[in-house]
Amino acid sequence: MAQITQHDSRKIELVRNLSLYKEFQAEREEVLKHKWIESEKLGRDIGFDQALVDWIVNYRPSWRKSRQIVD
Repeated sequence: MAQITQHDSRKIELVRNLSLYKEFQAEREEVLKHKWIESEKLGRDIGFDQALVDWIVNYRPSWRKSRQIVD
């Protein structure tokens, strides 16, 4: 297993602080919540891909607008 150097660690921290990365993480969390809710409704795991597509089509535009994110 590769060891993470101090230089690599600084680069990783910079990426984590980028607003784009933070938006990606927030969006991913929304998809995971959607996956859980829809899976519970159907009584089975719908999978990440199905949840992602459904969330993008049905919820992403209003979610982004509520966060005032401009494409």
